[in-house]
Amino acid sequence: MAKSPVQFRLNGSDRATFVDPGDNLLTTLRRGLNEFGPKYGCGQGACGVCTVLIDGEPHLSCLTLAVACEGRHVETVSGMADGPNLHPLQTAFMDNFAAQCGFCTPGMLMAARALLERNPNPTREDVIEAIAGNICRCTGYEPIIAAILAAAGNRSQRQA
Repeated sequence: MAKSPVQFRLNGSDRATFVDPGDNLLTTLRRGLNEFGPKYGCGQGACGVCTVLIDGEPHLSCLTLAVACEGRHVETVSGMADGPNLHPLQTAFMDNFAAQCGFCTPGMLMAARALLERNPNPTREDVIEAIAGNICRCTGYEPIIAAILAAAGNRSQRQA
């Protein structure tokens, strides 16, 4: 089967590659574009470790066809930092010990980023709902929830 060209913005840079019609975005990112921020977990959309933002909305890259990203903006955890400066969510995860083994961290960070972009002052329940599709087997979620709320607090303090 012939490969199809696909072009999209990846973390602010234009990228182009050829994909098979059934290739998912996760495989395209990891194997085709050497972007290893999104992790391969279950491969069935159940764990959330492959979460990326597409046009600002969280998507499971293991369930998203690469060709569906034509002309769109894909963001991964690798694009969160501004050069050497970590994103406030990344700093909050470190400060709150929210990343133990770190395997779920990219998906959690992307889900949290999407939440804070649409709701800068989330409640605890908003945070729980936003990360509901992401499974962590280490922390029990409390440090992750605390980190996201801390980042939201820091963000609102900067905007005041």
